[in-house]
Amino acid sequence: MESLITANDVLIVLLGAVMVLAMHAGFAFLEVGTVRKKNQVNALVKIMVDFSVSTIAYFFVGYGVAYGVHFFSGAEVLAAKNGYDLVKFFFLLTFAAAIPAIVSGGIAERAKFNPQLAATFVLVGFVYPFFEGIAWNSHYGIQDWLSVTFGAKFHDFAGSVVVHAVGGWIALVAVVLLGARKGRYGKDGRLHAYPPSNIPFLALGAWILTVGWFGFNVMSAQTIQGISGLVAVNSLMALVGGTLAALLMGKNDPGFVHNGPLAGLVAVCAGSDVMHPLGALATGLVAGVLFVWAFNLTQTRLKIDDVLGVWPLHGLCGAWGGIAAGIFGCKTLGGLGGVSFASQLVGTAMGVVIALAGGYIVYGTLKKLVGIRLGAEEEFDGADLSIHKIVSTTED
Repeated sequence: MESLITANDVLIVLLGAVMVLAMHAGFAFLEVGTVRKKNQVNALVKIMVDFSVSTIAYFFVGYGVAYGVHFFSGAEVLAAKNGYDLVKFFFLLTFAAAIPAIVSGGIAERAKFNPQLAATFVLVGFVYPFFEGIAWNSHYGIQDWLSVTFGAKFHDFAGSVVVHAVGGWIALVAVVLLGARKGRYGKDGRLHAYPPSNIPFLALGAWILTVGWFGFNVMSAQTIQGISGLVAVNSLMALVGGTLAALLMGKNDPGFVHNGPLAGLVAVCAGSDVMHPLGALATGLVAGVLFVWAFNLTQTRLKIDDVLGVWPLHGLCGAWGGIAAGIFGCKTLGGLGGVSFASQLVGTAMGVVIALAGGYIVYGTLKKLVGIRLGAEEEFDGADLSIHKIVSTTED
């Protein structure tokens, strides 16, 4: 019976890993549909190569930093327990690889290719697993301190803060260091519209991400006995809340509508295992409003040219999700309890600070040493021709 349970655990975690792996196609097509046509090939290539670099970084460095586990034993040892430790690595790798995929959308259309690959290796090998180890493996005694001080550990079931907020705040640093795309703002400061190049591709990316997210959240239990339908329905309610809020706030704009469910899902990750479905709906509604408001704020007033709005979507909504778990996870609001609002605030703030510091060190160093931005002529021609020497479609 124990062998059967272990085999089922392997299958469940593997299915989750494959579903989250498929989400990277969602990242790719969301970016392809949003950027201008001359940068579509670059978007596709970046996501694929970033994932490959992330695998190498996480296998050889990052997984050990976070969990103290290495894979330098013989295959006979690695195959123990039906290879559960290997598929767990695969599953957590797909989370780690989301960091450069998130950053990619913010720095699109003007970032150099090779420096970004170097940034990916360092972020996935060192920066991300440093906080992952604190939140999910109780490194440095911080979780124990939070438990003693505030009555509960920092709770982030599926990565609102560990993955999304960290990725979004790293992206903010990279976007600011890069500067706006040429022509995005006039001399008078007026915003020049760069509309999405392909709404169907944008929508396809959003749908792939939305479906894959049920692997992201539900399979975070990592055992078949730990899987809960509560997580699935909370994810559903949050994506619906995010969609409807973005529809209203965004005044029917399809870009906002298709990012709305993602905002809700980002926010519900942390508390999806402890919230009541109504709390998850509220979390998604707030996230949808927050995303549209912050996207407009960054683009127009702050003049931060975050192409896909990854800081509002992942950075802010992820931070909101960490805090929301401490609100709607409480028993007084219908949740399962076992969470502390103070611990959620401290843990979320810690993730943001680590992301900002890590992002600045990585991208600031690369900017100083080799540069991180394409030349003016290369940017004008587009990343497709400048980097890959081919365009996305040829004329007949």
